[in-house]
Amino acid sequence: MGCWWEDRTAAHVSMAVTLEEAPWLGWIVVKALVRFAFMVANNLVAISSYVCYVIVLQPLRLLDMMEWGDDIKAVSKDEAVMLVNHQATGDVCTLMMCLQDKGLVVAQMMWLMDHIFKYTNFGIVSLIHGDFFIRQGKSHRDQQLLLLKKHLENNYRSRDRKWIVLFPEGGFLRKRRETSQAYAKKNNLPFLTHVTLPRIGATNIILSALVARQENGSPAGGDAKELESKSKGLQWIIDTTIAYPKAEPIDIQTWILGYRKPTVTHVHYRIFPIKDVPLETDDLADWLYQRFIEKEELLSHFYETGAFPPPKGRKEAVSREMTLSNMWIFLIQSFAFLSGYMWYNIIQYFYHCLF
Repeated sequence: MGCWWEDRTAAHVSMAVTLEEAPWLGWIVVKALVRFAFMVANNLVAISSYVCYVIVLQPLRLLDMMEWGDDIKAVSKDEAVMLVNHQATGDVCTLMMCLQDKGLVVAQMMWLMDHIFKYTNFGIVSLIHGDFFIRQGKSHRDQQLLLLKKHLENNYRSRDRKWIVLFPEGGFLRKRRETSQAYAKKNNLPFLTHVTLPRIGATNIILSALVARQENGSPAGGDAKELESKSKGLQWIIDTTIAYPKAEPIDIQTWILGYRKPTVTHVHYRIFPIKDVPLETDDLADWLYQRFIEKEELLSHFYETGAFPPPKGRKEAVSREMTLSNMWIFLIQSFAFLSGYMWYNIIQYFYHCLF
């Protein structure tokens, strides 16, 4: 009996010691996590700065872009939706570069992107900016469309957004092509190689939420004075087609490291007035399918000839070289590096104060 009692007493003493040490052990764990997070952040900043300096110090011919079709600068102050084909992670970088000289479009646009990007280095920036992360898959589709509608109602006009960038295919070409072709065969739809059949849900929600409904030439439920005080709603759809020479898309790794030879990326625009776009679901689906059939034709012609076909009624397609000011790039990068240095010193100061 004596041995049993002594063992039980020792267990109670051990438990008491453990409970007394719990706050101290918890502090050690928190401190270790904070130090580890700071180390990771510090290394990310250092490596990113190194890569940026290497890029800046390279010969100035970083990337060439050619634009074709309609001039979207003409509608840069209006509300619009960009429907873009999706081939690789570099498509986002391509669009960001193309839109830099289109007024305030970049600052006033909303992106719809896969939810996985929420966990990347620019995820926090997109969250602050008010972009929407959509989760793919049939099991999430209905819920995600409801969330998108709510997000547009709460963030689009309250943040003075003008443009929305949407990839209707719902994923990269290489991942969706086989499934899309099987669906097309089953439903007697065109067999596409360079694009996939678009998904309708997000486009339908955007148009339903943001197109200003009109009755007899005036806004529904209002008069001319109300039209002046309210947004005119979405006015344009910009059908955007990105083409890479030899059908070799540029991924984000290529943008960062530049291990491929310099190439020219081509972007084709076609602007549609919103009044010419059907809003009923079935008609909208047919309209959207037709746009991607046209994209297939555009890309087929491009891969065969190295140029996009001319618009109807013209004998030759004219391209426009897209250029950015080197001084502007230098000033922006300098501001980014100086800001990073400033915040690094501020965080370092508080870190030393705490630890």
